[in-house]
Amino acid sequence: MNRFWGFVVKEFLHIFRDYRTLLILFGMPAVQLILFGYVVTNEIKDARIAILDQSKDETTRKITEKITSSGYFRLDRNLHTYSEIEEAFKEGDIKLVIVFESNFTRKLERERQAHVQLIGDASDPNTANILVNYATGILNNYLRTRNAEAIPLQILPETRMMYNKELKGVFMFVPGLMAMLLMLISALMTSISITKEKELGTMELLLASPLRPMQIVVGKVFPYVFLAFINACIIILLGNIVFGVPVRGSVTLLLFENFLFISMALSLGVLISCLTNSQQLAMMISLVALMLPTILLSGFIFPVENMPKVLQWLCHIMPPMYFITIIKSIMLKGNGLFYIWKETLILVGFTLFFILLSVKKFKIRLA
Repeated sequence: MNRFWGFVVKEFLHIFRDYRTLLILFGMPAVQLILFGYVVTNEIKDARIAILDQSKDETTRKITEKITSSGYFRLDRNLHTYSEIEEAFKEGDIKLVIVFESNFTRKLERERQAHVQLIGDASDPNTANILVNYATGILNNYLRTRNAEAIPLQILPETRMMYNKELKGVFMFVPGLMAMLLMLISALMTSISITKEKELGTMELLLASPLRPMQIVVGKVFPYVFLAFINACIIILLGNIVFGVPVRGSVTLLLFENFLFISMALSLGVLISCLTNSQQLAMMISLVALMLPTILLSGFIFPVENMPKVLQWLCHIMPPMYFITIIKSIMLKGNGLFYIWKETLILVGFTLFFILLSVKKFKIRLA
């Protein structure tokens, strides 16, 4: 029995001496708890909205003040015509447009009812639905403060959802799943490629060949670019044929953006493989370090605007966030390169950074 307890004590000491095991045991649960605690929420804060006030009277000003002071909404701009609404949505920042009809106060006092139009960007159906419900609740709360008279007043909200009238969840999930699958598959495959050469002892043969480090890295990446691109085409076809997700924009632009994102993910996978010496470690980093941030910190499921500032900064160094924005913009809104050039340049920057860093690390560690 003493031998058994001695063995148990030895195992405890072995665990406590291994900082990587302690990090997995205690660090990872703490980080995941903090991330999930702040990110996994249905609450909306400071959502950007636009208001088209065709009445511009005292009542609409009071309602606008009540909406903007609620903490749920932040007035981004005032619109002047209906033609500006779609342009505001295409730019991607505006989540809801509130339209007050003309002669709002006069109709409310004389006819005892007036109309408000709530137009949501349903490319993210969950957020659009929540924002419309919040706005409707604020309108009803305003009426309760006014309805002390015998004949109650009525504000009749008319809801309109753009880009996804039926509020289908697949319109949100297909772009997000596309980013997650391409990121994981591409990075995972390439992260294993070089570490496999190291474990098999064939890396020395590559280094002894006339090929330069850049040529070896590009040669490792190129086959996976082709295969992952076919995978992206299959995902787009399945999303369109099986789930009815439209492709309203340019198919050529959509395929180019997929190719760019795949190249970025493969370059990241090569960097991971250059920094690790075993397939198991490379696989763990690819799965754990990429999957969780892609799901939580890319705007895939939970809006970035809801997160604390620190997490929002982290979101902006996550390439999938920009790719999801691009895919939604092309597929659902029919936008061209004019609306997504910033996100495209950021992905190009990530790709070049990972490639150059991979070549540098490859030289240092292997040459």
